[in-house]
This record gives sequence, C-alpha cells and structure tokens, in this order.
Amino acid sequence: MPDLRSKNVRIIAALVLVLLILGLFLILRDSSRLITADQLDILAQKKLITRVVREDPYLYVRTSRMLYRVPVDAVDLKKLGREFPIEIRQKWNLINLGLILLLLMLVGLAVVIYYLSRRDRLESTLRQGSKETYTSAPSEEPLKPTRSKVRFDDVAGSEEVKEDLREIIDFLRHPARYKKFDIRLPKGVLLAGPPGVGKTLMAKAVAGEAKVPFFYQSGANIVEIYVGMGPRRVHELFQAAKKAAPAIIFIDEIDAVGRSRGSLRNEEREATLNQLLTEMDGFESDSGVVVLAATNRMEMLDPALLRPGRFDRRVHLSLPDQQDRRAILELYLKRKAHNVDLEALARSTVGFSAAALSTLVNEAALHALRRGKKVIDQEDFDAVRETVISGKRKILSFSDEERRIQAVYQSGKALVATWLDVPYERIGIVTTRMREADREIISRSEMLARIKVLLAGSAAVEMIFKEQYSNGAEDRALAISEVRRLVREFGSGERLVAGEEEAERLLTELYREVRLMLEKLEEVRKTIEAWLLEHENIGEEEARRILRDLF
Repeated sequence: MPDLRSKNVRIIAALVLVLLILGLFLILRDSSRLITADQLDILAQKKLITRVVREDPYLYVRTSRMLYRVPVDAVDLKKLGREFPIEIRQKWNLINLGLILLLLMLVGLAVVIYYLSRRDRLESTLRQGSKETYTSAPSEEPLKPTRSKVRFDDVAGSEEVKEDLREIIDFLRHPARYKKFDIRLPKGVLLAGPPGVGKTLMAKAVAGEAKVPFFYQSGANIVEIYVGMGPRRVHELFQAAKKAAPAIIFIDEIDAVGRSRGSLRNEEREATLNQLLTEMDGFESDSGVVVLAATNRMEMLDPALLRPGRFDRRVHLSLPDQQDRRAILELYLKRKAHNVDLEALARSTVGFSAAALSTLVNEAALHALRRGKKVIDQEDFDAVRETVISGKRKILSFSDEERRIQAVYQSGKALVATWLDVPYERIGIVTTRMREADREIISRSEMLARIKVLLAGSAAVEMIFKEQYSNGAEDRALAISEVRRLVREFGSGERLVAGEEEAERLLTELYREVRLMLEKLEEVRKTIEAWLLEHENIGEEEARRILRDLF
C-alpha cells in the first residue's frame, strides 16, 4: 500500500510539473503580431498608436486593440520618435522574471512532494509497530492541573452518589490511614449516567473536596487528529498526575477512547486504549492517583476497562427524583428573586436532568427580565417550559396522565421483582436500576423470574387501562429475547431441543402467570403506585415493608 501511494505521488508531481511549464510558457510567449515598416507608417498616420517599446531585436507597438512588433532595423527610429516616445526595455529582465517564477514553482512542488512522502513513511512506520511517532508527533504544551473550587454543597441532590465518593475523598486527603491497614482503593471509578445529570460537576466536586490537583481530559481530545498522538497524550497525562500526586485524573466521555474493540477496527483508537490500559496497570493503588471517568454509554465500553484493577467501581448517576429536583431548583434560584412554589415546580419537571433544570431556571429569568419584572414567578416557568422540553435536545417529561400510566407500569415491575426476590436497586417513574447477576451460572427459575419482571409492567397496564402503551416496548422486546435465549442457548425449555413455537408458548404462559399474580396482589400494587406518584422512586426495603404490611 505505501508503494502504491508513492507511485501516485510521483504521478501527481509529474502532472504538476507539466502544468507549471505550460503556465510559464503561456506567460513568456510572444503574443504580438508581426508587421512591416509600411504597415507601421499607416498606424502612425492614423494616430492609432498608444505606446511604443523597444526591446531588441523588435519594436513593439500597441494600439487600443492589438500589440504589433516590427524589426528595429526596418524602422526610422528618429522619425517615429518625434511623434511617439520610445521606451527601452531589456530582454533579459523578462527572461529573468520567468526563471525566478519557474524556480519558485519548482521549490513549492518539491515541498509538496517531500510532505507527501514523509506522511507515507510515517504511516508505514506506524503499521510496523514503531514507536517513532512519539518523537515525530507535533509538540504539545505540558499538561497542567487545575484546582477545583467546586464543593459538594454546590451539587444539589445525588446524596447517595456523594456518599459513595466520600471514601475516595478521604483516601486522597488521608492516604496514610489506609496504608496503615493495608487497604487498597480502586484505581478507577466510572461515573455512569444519562447526559446532563452532572457527572463532570461531580468529578470536580470530588477534587474540590479532596483539595488535590485535577487533570481534565475529554476522550475526544485524547484521540487526536495526528496519528500517534493519542497514546502519547495518555502517557503524558499519567506521568504528570504521578508527579503531582495526590491527584485526580478525570477523563470525560471515555467511550470515545474505550469503545469495545470489534470488527470495525480503528488502529489509532485501539493504540490509545491499549496505552490507557497499560498506564492503569502500571501505577500502584497507593500512588495517590485516582482515575475518574464519565460515560453515558457504558454498554459500549471495552470489557478490559471494566475488569478488576481498572474501572472496577461504578457509580450510577440517575435523573433526579422529585426531592433532588427541588434541591437543585432551590440552589439555582438561591440568588434570584422569585415567588415560586418549589415543591409544585419539582413535581412538574419529571424527567428533567440537572442541566435541563439549569436551562429552565435561566430561561424563566430571561423571560421575567424581558417583561420588566423584578421577581420570577410561576408564569415565567410556564411560558418557557415547552421551549426547554422541545428545544435542541428532547427532554423526557410526562403529563399527569402519562405519569399515572408510568406509575402503574413501574408498580407492577416493583411488586413482581419484590415477590420473586429479583434484586434491584431502585425502580422509579423515570428509570429502573436492576442489580446485575454477580455470577456466570444461573438457574432456569432465576431466568424465568427476571422475564416475569420484564412482563409485569405491561401486564399491570393492560389490567388497569385495558390496553398497551409504547412505554413497555423495550421491556417486551428484552423479554422475548431472554425467552429465546432460555429455550435455545440454555436448553431450558421443556424439550431439550426447542424452537420458536416453544419460546412463544413459554412467553404466553409466563405472561398469564404474571397477570394472575398482579390480580391477587392488586391492593399491594396500588399502594406501590401511590408511593411512586408521591416519591417517584421505590427501593427494595420500602417495597418489602409495604408487602409485609398489606399481605
């Protein structure tokens, strides 16, 4: 491939050279018309001559329309000079100008050929695994840390997340305490959650609380446009952090670097990912450096990043619930004059992220300012709410009717999951966070229970509203996939070898069982639904308490 490119470079260079010579010929060629002395006299008599230039061995005569030339020996220069001033121009000046132009063009061509050839050699070297890219890559400014002024008090809500991260902060502030008991903390902590929930702000707050240097890099910036710069950038980042330890490295949008390696290979990104894995393996857990990373697409990350010893601790940031939204709104309105019922406003902003709430408050303040108000009121929020919802990025938000449908749907899932002992962290109107199985081998009954939880929401909605809604499409599709996996890959149908008919029959039977369970426990489901409408989220303990009290 490099030989073919070099051949193409030579062909392009030859074509450019031909074009340069042709252009120079057009510039230097004599385009004047040769005439006799008698014809020149006629032009002089008719007063058509506008300029006369002598450039041996010709006399050049210009009229308003044409340029003529006459041999100097054939003209009476004294006679002609009395009527028209004769300018004298040396022939060699034009030749020299042409030569200079040709030389400049050739130099430019040589520079282009050198650049293309050097690029081919660099790419060839990279393919052979050479490390010369570190020395030939463009120079970069040294990485410098910042000191974060953000504290946990500046991040409203997310109390569970803060609690999970306090251990990291304490380790950075008092490393000796952990070394004394030979305690090793995770090298990497992955902040996962949808866009706008405040992952970057939370990372800055950790650095601010720990009072340590903060090295920020985005995954997109690490994967540079220059070939070979990604691995070098990662190496320099870790070296700088080690020198400044204790310190925090924060890699935003790490999925840009750590995307799972598959059939669609990208050599540059894979080289950068390999360098990141190497660096994380290369520093000890007591080095005083903690790597934080953020992503909203954790399912796309390479498994090597998530194995023990790297990003083995994951902290999930969800969309804020009603209590968190109230705290966030209170923080954003703290320095603004307002007359708003924060509780009611928090209830009306289901599905808004922290970033969306910030935008909502800012837009409401602008709306009040445009109308000459001194205080922001509910009318301002009502006026801009739809603009924020349907703006550049669609923000999930429910009407009162949709909120009821979603509460019924999620109450069915929470009830069945609790009854069948399917572990979950939290089930809410906006999000569902099930606990992943911590082992490879699972039983048929465990898989059946998980499938029933996926079907429970649709069964509850059909039982109450006598029809289905689009909110259950994802769970239904996953349930179908899991049933097929059960009967085909695991051989866990009633027959050893089962097909599509067996999967469909099993799915129908499971749906019927879930529907009977919900009908039997309808009073419990209603209580869970009311809890969700009030609190938006329910955990296992709350659901078990409701189940014990009513059953």
